[in-house]
Amino acid sequence: MADKRRFELFARFLTQQFPGAKRVYDVAGGMGRLNEELTKLGRDVTTFDVRHKRLPVKYAERLFSLDEPCGAELVVGLHSDGATQLCIEYAAKHRIAFAVVPCCSENGMSYNPWWKHLLALARERGFGQWGEHVLPLTGRARVIWGRHRS
Repeated sequence: MADKRRFELFARFLTQQFPGAKRVYDVAGGMGRLNEELTKLGRDVTTFDVRHKRLPVKYAERLFSLDEPCGAELVVGLHSDGATQLCIEYAAKHRIAFAVVPCCSENGMSYNPWWKHLLALARERGFGQWGEHVLPLTGRARVIWGRHRS
């Protein structure tokens, strides 16, 4: 069973790592639980997902794509099945920050090679600062983050 604290812990990490990022896109955010936690911390969050059942948060009921107009300073994906790499690509295209917590690979790789692929992608896409962080929870808790130098 997934650790229910993951939303609160990831939200806290995001506000500490990216204190200036007030507008956030939560990609493949399910019901909007991360949105709820980030909103409590003063962020303006839009969750993108195709779920019909969701919390009463700002929600775009559609798939997220590279063509989405950019109205955010940070794009995030917490166990965003099928959209983890998209978050990094979108952030690179629009020169904004990103943070993702991959839960599984999107291309058939096992987890560790997928992790290395995502780190290499962040370097290749020109993020001046990038890194890893481990959230204090059970399950997939490793964060990859990146930002462009100002």
